[in-house]
Amino acid sequence: MKKLYKSNTQKMLMGVCGGIAEYFSIDPTLVRLIWAVLCLWGGTGVLVYIIAAIIIPEKPSQIIDVN
Repeated sequence: MKKLYKSNTQKMLMGVCGGIAEYFSIDPTLVRLIWAVLCLWGGTGVLVYIIAAIIIPEKPSQIIDVN
């Protein structure tokens, strides 16, 4: 089952847009542009981003066992 996490690689602020882009397999720039439009359109995007940054968990780091 696919889970939504904040991105560790496509991170600009908190990794929310990168995580959403990874979840839906789309370009992170497209998600960031949509988010910017939401921020300019009534400021709802800012509040939603803050909530998402709090709610969406960090992606667990993969531990590689070399033994």
